[in-house]
Order: sequence, then structure tokens, then C-alpha cells
Amino acid sequence: MSEQFSHETFLSPFTWRYGSDNMRQVWSETHKRRTWRRLWVALAEAQRVIGLVTPEQVADLKAHADDIDVDRAHAIEAEIHHDLMAEVKTYAEQCPVGGGIIHLGATSMDIEDNADALRLREGLDIVLTKLSLLLTELASQIERWAETPIMAFTHLQPAEPSTLGYRLAQYGFDLLTDLTELRRVRDGIRGKGFKGAVGTSASYAELLAPAPGGALSGERVWEPAQLESRVMAAINLQPFPVATQTYPRKQDWLVLNALAGLSGSLYKFAFDLRLLQAPSLGEWNEPFAKKQVGSSAMPFKRNPINAENIDSLARMVAALPRIAWDNAAHSLLERTLDDSANRRELFPTAFLASDEILRRALRLIRDLHLDEGAMARNLAKYGTFAATERLMMTAAKLGADRQEMHEVIRRHSLAAWADLAAGQPNSLPDRLVGDEYIARYLTPAQIIELLDAGRYVGDAPERARRLAETIKAEVGLNDPDN
Repeated sequence: MSEQFSHETFLSPFTWRYGSDNMRQVWSETHKRRTWRRLWVALAEAQRVIGLVTPEQVADLKAHADDIDVDRAHAIEAEIHHDLMAEVKTYAEQCPVGGGIIHLGATSMDIEDNADALRLREGLDIVLTKLSLLLTELASQIERWAETPIMAFTHLQPAEPSTLGYRLAQYGFDLLTDLTELRRVRDGIRGKGFKGAVGTSASYAELLAPAPGGALSGERVWEPAQLESRVMAAINLQPFPVATQTYPRKQDWLVLNALAGLSGSLYKFAFDLRLLQAPSLGEWNEPFAKKQVGSSAMPFKRNPINAENIDSLARMVAALPRIAWDNAAHSLLERTLDDSANRRELFPTAFLASDEILRRALRLIRDLHLDEGAMARNLAKYGTFAATERLMMTAAKLGADRQEMHEVIRRHSLAAWADLAAGQPNSLPDRLVGDEYIARYLTPAQIIELLDAGRYVGDAPERARRLAETIKAEVGLNDPDN
């Protein structure tokens, strides 16, 4: 099989198109094998302390820990059909002194699963850093637009006024929830530890047992759990207290769920942007580069390609937890291998897609074009209808029958809406001012004032600002030592 990769053959779009170089590096073949070697060195270091291996052997392993030779390892794998043992043999060929003690007492998943846990944590650290930056930008936008009135929509129909900052605060709250969950999952990452083929530590118990004339004699120096603790401390990773041949695959599901939650929050933001960029509303627009082309056929087009890309990738991330669910649920008895192939693709895809979603979302939040004129026009067009609730409540406080007032306003509103649909000016204010029943309780000036929808936003500005402050506190912007 040829391993000369170029654009003459299939490459994943995550190889070069989507995601960042630092996230690609986390899930690279070289980094994976370097992490395996880091674990073998840590195991040998612990074994040196109790005399199972010599300092010279450990020094030899350390000297060649970065000499990754993927081509040689793949050549060996083509013969023996075992990727980890192929790396063991490649490493051993490079270490004439220490090669013979690599992987002593271990099973494959003692190495692979601990390495995967370390890479999961590295990937989550990148995601959390970018999410914190995104939230920082969003908090600034929430504060900036906290007072700006807009028309809010329910069922994709004009509803009542809100403020732009309060709408943005909804996305901020969802993303703050994601930040909390991703931090929780990240801090809960555990490795398999060093427990052997079915998790019983039998191989390590045998290795650590005294042997007449051997490296260990007399009483056992360490229990297997002590060896495990020593190695895991060296790589700064807590082990699961119990495991089979693998760590519990539920951990993968929890990680994928957290990433899917993040993608769902940004999917909603991007979808809303797409709606608001439609010319019928025209309130938001994606940043559009000077030489950017919107369509090959229609030169005038300014398509929301970044928002659409976010939604496209987010749909894929949302589907991935199901694979992780199957891997966990179908890990029969002490282990099956039917998760192995898909996990090679599952993690890189989930993390690189999430990475790209965050990158594009950050650009949209930071450079989003907000058309205040369009917001004002939509508010003027539809806000009068929403403000009739304010008029109704005020009239009721002055003695009007609430049900009769509701019917009067409903009748005038439907007639005025028909006028708008026919392309005529909004006739609702004139209709309400001229109504005899309403005139019993309110003057024309009071009616016009009550129909000012821009003043009918409740405590939205205050709530938006408080949420922005909460975001800044969570990401550390309000920390004087930050």
C-alpha cells in the first residue's frame, strides 16, 4: 500500500481545509506515537526505581523517545498486523540498550487508552481556550447593544420588542452552559491506568512478585496499584479505579456529548444569523471580504457562507455521540475491538469540526455587521402591533374591560395588518386613536406614546448586562490577577 499522500488521492477536508494546525497536531499519527513512547518511558522509570530495569535502559529509551519513524512502523505492521507492536519493534530497533524492556508487563490498551485520554484532554484545552475567547467577544457585543430595541419573533412571526443585547445574551447563556460542561468533562478525564489485559493487574502482580535470584527478591516492594500510581503521576493523569481491557467507553460518549452541545448552541446562533441576513429582515450581515465571491452565477449575491458552514459541520458533530454510545453499550464483557476503527476517525473529526465551528463563530461575533437602520424599520413596521399589549394593560388599569379592549385592538390590528400586506402604510395608530371605546380611557397623545415599541422592552437591558458580567467573571476577565 502506498503512503505517498497528495491531492491526487482522497484526503479528509480536516487534513487541510477545516480546523487549526494545533488541533491537527494533537490528533496526528506522530503525536500519538510520541505519546505512546512517553508512557513507555514513564513505565520504565517506575520499574527502574524498584530494580526491574537499569538506569542505562531507561536513558536509552529517553534518548530515542522523539525519533518517530512512521514509515518503518507501518512497514512492520504490514507484516505483523498489530499497530502498537509495530511501534514497539520500531522503538526497540532504535534502542540497543533499552529496547528489550519496552512494554514490560503492559497490554496494548495500557498504552493506547492512556494516550487517548491525554489527547482528549489536550483537545478539550484547545476548545476551551477558543470558547473563552468567543465568550469574551460576545460579552462585549451584549454590553454594546444592551439598550438597542429590536423586534423579537416567536414562531417566525413578529411578537414583541426586545433588545439586541438581550437576544445576544441568549446565545451567551447557552455557550456559558457549554463552557461549564466542557470544563467538567475535561477535569473528569481519566486514563485506564496500568491494569493489564482484563483490568485485574495480574501481569503486574506477577512482575512485582519476588523471584529467587531475580531482580526482585524477598518481600514484594510494590503492589500493582503503587506501580500504576507512580506511572500515572508521571504523566499527570488520574486512572479510573476500575477498568477492563479499556477504560470505560462512557468517557468518550461524555466528551462527544459536550462537543455536540457546543455545536448545537453555535448552530442556533448561525441559523438565526441566516434568517436575519435575509433581505426581508436585513438586520444582520456576515462580514464580506472586498474580493469575496458570493455566487458563480449571480454576481450580486452575499451568501451567509460562514453561518452555513457552521450549521453543516454542527450537524455532523451532533451525529457523532451516537457512535460513542454504541461503542460504550457494545463493549461486551471485558472488551471487543469493534470500536477501534471508528475511534480513529471519531475523535479527530469531532474535535477538528468543533475547532472550525469556533473559529468561524469567533469571526462572525467579532465582525458581525449590524444594520441599525433595518432594525429600526422592522421595529417601526411591526412594533406598533406588539405595543398594543401595553395599551391594553394601561386602559385596563384605568377601568376598561380587558376582554372588550382585547377585541377592539384585535379587530383594528387585523385590518391594519391587511393594509401592510397590501403595501399600504401602517394604519394601526390612526385606527386606535380614532376608536370611541379606547377614547373613553386614553387621549390621542397617550395612545401614541404607549404605541412606542422601543420603550416596551422591560428589564431586558439590565438582564443582558448582568449576563455579560457573569460571562466575564467565568472566563476570568474580572479577575485582577488574570
